[in-house]
Parts: sequence; C-alpha cells; structure tokens
Amino acid sequence: MYDQAYIDYLAHFHGTRDYFECHELLEERWKEETPLDKQSLWVGLIQLSVSLYHYRRGNTSGALRTLAKANDIIQSKQDHLDSYGLDQKRTLSLLETLENKINKGEDYQSIELPIIHDQLLSLVKKRCEELGSSYGVPSDIENEHLIHRHSMRDRTEVIEEREAELRKRKEKKN
Repeated sequence: MYDQAYIDYLAHFHGTRDYFECHELLEERWKEETPLDKQSLWVGLIQLSVSLYHYRRGNTSGALRTLAKANDIIQSKQDHLDSYGLDQKRTLSLLETLENKINKGEDYQSIELPIIHDQLLSLVKKRCEELGSSYGVPSDIENEHLIHRHSMRDRTEVIEEREAELRKRKEKKN
C-alpha cells in the first residue's frame, strides 16, 4: 500500500535524521512519477527535509526559504495528506510552529511528522530498526557527517557522469 521510497524517507526523517538522504530518496521517487510537476506533494516533502537540513546547520535563511516553498506545496495539497498517512491539521500546524521557531532564532530540535496510519507507522519503525536506528530519537548534532553531508559526500560518480555528458555534447558538435 505504501511506496518503499516513502517508507524509507519517513524512517530517515524520524530515525537516522539524515535529511539529506530523505531528499535523495524522494527526489528519485518524484522523478519516476511526475518529474515535471514541481508542485507535487513529493516535492513539498523533499523541501521540508531540506529545510530541516539547513536549520540544523544554522542556515536560517536557507531553512526559511525552503520551508516557505514546502509549506506552499503542502498547503495546496493538504487534502492528499491523509492518503500519505499524515494528519492534515497537525501537519500544517507543525509547519507553522517550525517557521515560528526558526524566525525566533530557536535552536534546532528534531520534529516528527504526525503519522496517523498504524500500518505505516509500523512499517516505518521496522525500517528504522533495519537502518540501525530507533524511531523518534533526536538528531545527533555532534555527528559532522550527518550535519554537513552535502559537503562531505563522494561526488566522483556525479562528476564522471557530467564529464561524460560534456564529451557527448562536444562529439555531437564536431
């Protein structure tokens, strides 16, 4: 009933607190389903995780900017939240509370999306265990790799792919 990428997203969101991985997981899922729909609920959830990634790193302007985008999408798609196993009213309230905390300069604290479907919650908790984490644990703010993952990741594959594309374009021109 639930998409595995979404279960994985929720497990990382609530367990490992790896918001960068949340972004990666749902970006792939979004591109498979509706890559041209930048107002997809998938995109709203991606932007929420990116906002939390920035917030935890102390980048409040980036956090607020991406949270505003996430909020716009999630509000416009709020009628779909139940089918994603999320409580509509509590999700919207959570986004408002998060924005207020960031605006007030409060320190980052982990949040939990209000999952209302017992089956989904059970699948997410099981996936957390498989990932070696526990559901609902706070983010490890001492973990440099988790906090600064975007700048510490191995980009060799991405760079090689870009170089290959560049070579193909040059060959076409010649």
